Amino acid sequence: MIITQTPLRISFAGGGSDLESFYCRETGAVLSTAIDKYMYITVKGRFEPNFRIGYSRTELVEKPEDIEHPIVRECLLMNGIRDGLEIVSIADIPAQSGLGSSSSFTVGLLHALHAYRGHVVSAKLLAEQACQIEIERLREPIGKQDQYIGAYGGLQFIQFQPDGTVFVDPVVVTTQTRTELNRRLMLFFTGITRNTRDILSRQKANTEGKRDVLRRMCGIARQLRDVLTAGSDLNAFGRGLHDAWELKKTMEPAIHNPQIDDYYQRALNAGALGGKLLGAGGGGFLLIFCEPHLQDRVRTALAELRLVPFALEPQGSKVVFVGSDFW
Repeated sequence: MIITQTPLRISFAGGGSDLESFYCRETGAVLSTAIDKYMYITVKGRFEPNFRIGYSRTELVEKPEDIEHPIVRECLLMNGIRDGLEIVSIADIPAQSGLGSSSSFTVGLLHALHAYRGHVVSAKLLAEQACQIEIERLREPIGKQDQYIGAYGGLQFIQFQPDGTVFVDPVVVTTQTRTELNRRLMLFFTGITRNTRDILSRQKANTEGKRDVLRRMCGIARQLRDVLTAGSDLNAFGRGLHDAWELKKTMEPAIHNPQIDDYYQRALNAGALGGKLLGAGGGGFLLIFCEPHLQDRVRTALAELRLVPFALEPQGSKVVFVGSDFW
């Protein structure tokens, strides 16, 4: 039996530039961090020669081709696995909430399947295979950032090249800067989960007309990276988040709505310097940047939302348990 632990993520700026429709012509750039909220995948051999898949529902099928969960099916087929398996997933955070859980699922499952077969794999290979599954095989209208941050972990500046290569560069900061950044970030759950496929499809279709906006968002990602490496004025990071969010809202109207705008404005009125809705938009988690001495005011202003404490996670997907099947 194998259990993997793969982090979820917070993307600060540059989202959308990881779509091939953008980076096919110029380099995309995203600043992102893994957090200590995880996707756990258990893979265990079965005595029976069939497959039992447990997630929000349970499937029991005879062969991989019959599995309805598209990611599980394609991961098994990619790895040529025909022997019976039991696969179970557990997440710390609800799906479709903007923290990249789908790609963390893919990365974690691939990692578990490789480990089950006795293979040690690199973060690079995990990310590449996860992109192949989600983008090439399943034709999901998504980018590449979630697969790479899930595989690599840490605080990363990720660049997407026109030839399809991806550069993952750790953002080198002092321990004090990392701690202070974490102290200034607040994560609120709006209670709204959504299927972002339509939003992402429209955003992808809008890429050519919004190329200048995406270029500016990449620039903000670089600026935020530089703020962190300098470590001298973290409040500039909050103001940069605000600028990035204002740009992102112009990409597609469904990214935000009056309720989200109200939450965000109330946070600003209470003293926050910036923030953004995570993921494709429409709901999920609202990230707020606020100096510690003003955070009680923000909590009061957003009292109906659930505040979720978190920490930055330095590690990517890893195997956390290896056991023998009982037979």
